[in-house]
Amino acid sequence: MPQTPHSKRLIDLRRSLPTQDGAGVHIQRVHDFRGGLDPFLMIDELKSDQEDDYIAGFPPHPHRGFETITYILHGGITHEDSMGHKGEVHAGGAQWMSAAHGVIHSEMPLKDQQGLHGFQVWINLPAKRKLETPHYRDVHPQEMGQVNWAHGKLIAIAGHWQTDQGEAQGALAQLGEKAAMADLRLQGGSSITLNDADQYPLLVMPYRGQFNEGPRQGQLGIYKDGNTVTLSSPEDTGALLFTGPPLREPIAHYGPFVMNTEQELQQAIEDYQSGALIERAVIDETR
Repeated sequence: MPQTPHSKRLIDLRRSLPTQDGAGVHIQRVHDFRGGLDPFLMIDELKSDQEDDYIAGFPPHPHRGFETITYILHGGITHEDSMGHKGEVHAGGAQWMSAAHGVIHSEMPLKDQQGLHGFQVWINLPAKRKLETPHYRDVHPQEMGQVNWAHGKLIAIAGHWQTDQGEAQGALAQLGEKAAMADLRLQGGSSITLNDADQYPLLVMPYRGQFNEGPRQGQLGIYKDGNTVTLSSPEDTGALLFTGPPLREPIAHYGPFVMNTEQELQQAIEDYQSGALIERAVIDETR
């Protein structure tokens, strides 16, 4: 029996905060390692036209227990890791990595005439998948499905998206455990309705402009409790959209490791120190 449509509610607005990471890269960050964004953990925005803010990049560092996706609006980023991968993506592209059992990697920024503008998102993995074999993949713009209409565009980076203007499949089947990500661009005075039969929470993070009665640039809006949501904008607006089933599992976090217990965290640190963190690394670009 079909569900009666009802709208998600905007239940929270969170402001991104300035910080630095890597070798002094300036970042605007929203994070929650207590489950408030479940299954997402952290959203970093890297945006500057000043080379000194980002050019030192992220020298080699470890990860275990989660996935990352880096999406580029301007500039680019290179990647090298302990699996033997080397990659490079530019505006409109993304780099996806499932650290799982363990990866050591580096990410170095590339600039264009507008500097660097991109996002890195951390997505939690369920306990049953945290020690799987790690994977990596470059994702190019032509691989991403799109919904185009007279007043906007939705670019499906991961997962399947249904809207009142059409539907699109992302280049990645999913992030983490059935999570999805898209780039929405609306002209001022226009709107779009997103349909979600599973009624998962929706995160909306504008990188330009704002939504009526919703988040603006520098904020993350959290929508819950419904199977549709209509986003309208008074001005030209671009935003990242995130959705997916909450894992509802304990989160134990320390620096570059995300596990379920303190004991597992301690094991990750010991494995990194001994070299066992990356013992299962293989070259694998499939998804």
